[in-house]
Amino acid sequence: MTPRFIDLHTHTTASDGSDSPADLVRKATEAGLAAVAVTDHDTVAGLDEAVAMGHETGIEVVRGCELGVRSEYGEIHILGLWLPEKPETLLDAMKELRRHRNERNERIVDNLRTLGMDITYEEVRALSGGVSVGRPHIALALLRHGYIRTPQEAFDRFIGPGAPAYAPKKVFSPAEGVRLLASCGATVAIAHPMLLRCPEEWLDDTVADLKVAGLDAIEAYHSEHSHKDERRCVDIADRHGLVLTGGSDYHGKAKPAISLGRGRGGLRVTTHVLDNLKRHRRERGLPV
Repeated sequence: MTPRFIDLHTHTTASDGSDSPADLVRKATEAGLAAVAVTDHDTVAGLDEAVAMGHETGIEVVRGCELGVRSEYGEIHILGLWLPEKPETLLDAMKELRRHRNERNERIVDNLRTLGMDITYEEVRALSGGVSVGRPHIALALLRHGYIRTPQEAFDRFIGPGAPAYAPKKVFSPAEGVRLLASCGATVAIAHPMLLRCPEEWLDDTVADLKVAGLDAIEAYHSEHSHKDERRCVDIADRHGLVLTGGSDYHGKAKPAISLGRGRGGLRVTTHVLDNLKRHRRERGLPV
């Protein structure tokens, strides 16, 4: 039987992607994917639109989100998959996060202007489509003005951690983020853990602590993970009794080298991963 593929980590205009939720689901269908999860940063605003398009095109759409949480080794991203339609506790928390996120983005633009770059927050908001401003939209504004040659250059030189225009954002602790998503009945996964610049022992201890808080899975398959990274994730998952997940981290034009379902070309997450995640949910008495 020919294997079918999925993508359980994508972003839309509801956060910092360039495709609307409907367009992303349409593209996932055209790419022949069996399932796609919409996992925007700190919001569930695009999920109803994505699910509606999934019903229209016949692709399975998983309701999700990605929370940024803070650790001593930088930001960790936590995925929540199979969210309910109205996760009230999560919605309240996200409302507060969005307020702080907007204030932080305004600070970054102010910092860039102090550095002599003639961009405005109104311009950045227009590039976001008026939905949710993120740093990739600030990068696009810098690109339009010719201050950089690629969006990644903006992060490396100006708006990434440690760069002169960077401003931190308010986030949960890792355990708080995991507990929040788990309380909504989500399957909770730590995203792209091999991108963390941390000691292996610290990561292993952190995963153990988060398992107690409600962590279910680890994202082994990701556009920026090597085969060695994947094997390390599998080892961690085996040690701690976690299931595996995977996705491209697709953002559309903001990360043009990353394609839906294929990442940078070599990523292929099969429906076997989806089946295992669903089996894990059923064992916990959760809907799929």
